[in-house]
Amino acid sequence: MSGLSKQRLTRLTDHLRRTTESGEVPGIVAMVARRDDVHVDVTGVQDLESRGPMKRDMIFQIASMTKPVTAVAAMMLVEEGRLRLDEPVDRLLPELANRKVLRSVKSPLDDTVPAERPLTLRDLLTMRSGHGMTMAPPGTYPIQKLVSDLQIGPGPMGPPFEPDEMMKRFAQVPLMFQPGQRWQYHTSFDILGVMIARAAGKRFEDFLAERIFAPLGMKDTGFTVPKEKLPRLAGSYVFQGKFERFDEFNGQSVRAKMYPTGSTGLVSTIDDYLAFGRMMARLGKNGATRLLSRPTVEAMITDQLQPENKSPESFFPGFWDNQGWGFGVSVITRRDGPSANPGRFGWTGGLGTIWMSDPHEDMVMIFLGQRGYDETVVQLHNDFLTLAYQAIDD
Repeated sequence: MSGLSKQRLTRLTDHLRRTTESGEVPGIVAMVARRDDVHVDVTGVQDLESRGPMKRDMIFQIASMTKPVTAVAAMMLVEEGRLRLDEPVDRLLPELANRKVLRSVKSPLDDTVPAERPLTLRDLLTMRSGHGMTMAPPGTYPIQKLVSDLQIGPGPMGPPFEPDEMMKRFAQVPLMFQPGQRWQYHTSFDILGVMIARAAGKRFEDFLAERIFAPLGMKDTGFTVPKEKLPRLAGSYVFQGKFERFDEFNGQSVRAKMYPTGSTGLVSTIDDYLAFGRMMARLGKNGATRLLSRPTVEAMITDQLQPENKSPESFFPGFWDNQGWGFGVSVITRRDGPSANPGRFGWTGGLGTIWMSDPHEDMVMIFLGQRGYDETVVQLHNDFLTLAYQAIDD
């Protein structure tokens, strides 16, 4: 028994079709998998230039859905004893030793105090490293200008530098908050990718390919798209009164100077990410392949933040009302709607994608779209999750 109503799934199919027909997003590939039943909807076009039909095996830029993959890689190394959650990062990231911390995020760059303790892997996984997004207009604070000038600020494709050069630049930046004090989005995972590579003794992208993608059969997932697969690459767009192609944003290819990073940059397909999402939903194992132990995944999908870490100013309004943050994933903490099942976890991508797994329902939900993150995309994702959960039939 699948536990999904075929009749109720038609509501999802019809809604997604209306979404593309209305022009809100060019194309969508969406999936709801519960137990061994998999429902897939494909609608719209691959891109606005060719207007070829969208297909199930299209390759999408999944942006920040890279972060959960990075977290899995880190926890694999924890299980092997090559990383420790609470060991100072100084051994592998000496560039981040002896940090200075701004007296206030508004302070001049030389108004600092010593860090109260070293940074740790736990700080990176929970995005409490003192590096990250500042929810203020660009240039509001001196630290924002420094990060922008160094080209290591949060962005959809990561800093355009080799890892060692990137870390030299981070060494020049004081922390905005004391280690462990406040959740700040994104940048910790750029640093985490470098830490994983140094701990593993190989390039970050190679570790992911060998230890995660190959075992799970994720044959179309990586940081580049081989020439022979480019015809399957879905277009990505931002909407600013009209759709503008993102992978050639402002006339420049964003992939031209992209280096693999732990925060963003992966491409994948719906079926590839299903393999990852099922592994997480089933607490470390997909079929015969186990990547992590059950206790490790249970730690990853537990809210690891304290109330004082969840500043209302640290992210979008209302984000913390029913959510927490584990190791690389958001976690639903309170039921305030049909799809807000406590224990549901996952993350979104800034180019219009979302993945959620629910171990209590043995359920994986993936929406791959082509519109950069805005209020319309937030609503599309919320609608998708509501329509997925309303199809549960037991």
